[in-house]
Amino acid sequence: MFRHVKQLQYTVRVAEPNPGLANLLLEQFGGPQGELAAACRYFTQAIGDEDPGRKDMLMDIATEELSHLEIIGSLVGMLNKGAKGELAEGTEEEGDLYRSISGQGNDSHLTSILYGGGPALTNSAGVPWTAAYVDTIGEVTADLRSNIAAEARAKILYERLINVTDDPGVKEALGFLMTREVAHQISFEKALYSIRNNFPPGKLPPIEQYASVYYNLSEGDDIRGSWNSDENFTYVANPEPAVDGGDGSASVELSAQQQSYLDMLAERTASDPAVNPVTGTDIGAVSPIEKEVAPTKSIAKTRKK
Repeated sequence: MFRHVKQLQYTVRVAEPNPGLANLLLEQFGGPQGELAAACRYFTQAIGDEDPGRKDMLMDIATEELSHLEIIGSLVGMLNKGAKGELAEGTEEEGDLYRSISGQGNDSHLTSILYGGGPALTNSAGVPWTAAYVDTIGEVTADLRSNIAAEARAKILYERLINVTDDPGVKEALGFLMTREVAHQISFEKALYSIRNNFPPGKLPPIEQYASVYYNLSEGDDIRGSWNSDENFTYVANPEPAVDGGDGSASVELSAQQQSYLDMLAERTASDPAVNPVTGTDIGAVSPIEKEVAPTKSIAKTRKK
C-alpha cells in the first residue's frame, strides 16, 4: 500500500521561472536515467525477490524514487510557473510571448504548448517515457549490478544539471537528489556483496577453458593492466580465428531430402565467374572520351547552322 504525504521529501525553493531549465530537468522526470524509470525498476525487482531483507530494501528505494519524481516534477512546475499563466491567458502579444519563452532556452514545444508548462513524461528532447527503460531481468545479481550502474548514471546527470543553473534553491534540491543516488548505490553494492555466490550471474558455471582467457584483438601497442594481466588471465597475444580448434565455419546437420533441395537451390542460383555481363550501369555510363568529344560536336553543329 502506498500513502501520499503532501510534504515533499525535500523542500523546493525556486528563485525565478526558467522554462529552459525546466526543459532540461525533464531528463530526470521522464528520461531513461530518471526517477520514474528507477522507481519502476526497483519496484518490479522487489515484487519478484525471494529474500525478505532485500525485498524490503528494494521497495523502500522504489518508494523514495517516487518521492524524487515528485521533487523533480515540482521543480519543473515552478520553473514553468510564469510561462504557464502567460500561455493560458494570452497576456502578451503572440510574438512577445514566444520570445519570452523561447528566449530562455526552452526550445521544446512540448512543455510550453502541449503540456501548458506542466511536467511531461518525456526526456528533455521530448521523447516519451517508455517501459523499455526498465531493464529488470529477474536474476538478482544481474539486477543489482544494473541498479548500481543506473544510480551512477543518474548521479552524473544530476551533476551536469547542477552545472547549468545558478538558481541556489534548484542547486540545493538537485544536490540532495544527487546525494541520494550515492546512498542508493551503497545499499545496492552492500546487498550484492552480501550474496556469497554473486559471480558469475546465474546458476550455470562458465566453460572453464574460456572463462579466464584474454584475447588481444587489437593491433598496435598493447597496454597491459589487471584487466588483461597474466596474473588474472591467460593472455593470448595473437588468437586464431577459431579459438576452439575448429575450422571456424558454420555447419548444420540436414536430412538427405533437405540436402537435395539445398543442392537444387544452389545449382539454380549459381553465379558464373567467367561472365562479364553488360548491365544498366554500363549502358547509362558516359566514357571519359565521350565526355571530351561531346562539347566539340555540339559547337560544330551550332556553327553549321
